[in-house]
Amino acid sequence: MSANKFMGLCQKAAFLTSAAKVDQCPPDVGYEVAFAGRSNAGKSSAINALTHANLARTSKTPGRTQLINFFAVDNERRFVDLPGYGYAKVPLPLKEHWQKHLDAYLSTRESLKGIVLMMDIRHPLTEFDKMLLDWADVSKMSVHILLTKADKLTFGVAKTTLLKVQQQLADYQNTSVSIQLFSSIKRQGLSEASAVLRQWLHFEP
Repeated sequence: MSANKFMGLCQKAAFLTSAAKVDQCPPDVGYEVAFAGRSNAGKSSAINALTHANLARTSKTPGRTQLINFFAVDNERRFVDLPGYGYAKVPLPLKEHWQKHLDAYLSTRESLKGIVLMMDIRHPLTEFDKMLLDWADVSKMSVHILLTKADKLTFGVAKTTLLKVQQQLADYQNTSVSIQLFSSIKRQGLSEASAVLRQWLHFEP
């Protein structure tokens, strides 16, 4: 499928359901790509830019996404917006709930084919990021990292940050981890990220 056709399909993606627990998720069939990241990493903006649709709700208050939200691309494929994690103002019991059910989703979901992990380029590899990468390494789950808000840095500094994070990712031997610069505002990196999504969702070239 061409990039243009894929984007056209993404634009028609529609909200399917929300789940507070794994047993509330849709049937575990087909293909899913999950989007993860700290609450202030620009996750919702990145999802909306990638899909050319307003699927994820953006907010000036990080931590508003408190459920696992599923969006149907077609009858076989879904995007999954995971709860933002790590925002200081979220009550501890809610943080613990998120962590428990996020881990359960990541560990048991057979249809999950890859995780797009958003990191603010100014604060990469936070505790949450490393926790998710450690899980992916053990589970041999593919991860594609978007260094979001790349427009906040000069191109030279952004490139240097990209290379530094790439070097640190060499520690993860059991899984495929790729990384790129990304900016929702400048629409930087959309084609590169879209190619990864098409591959994971098993769309024909």
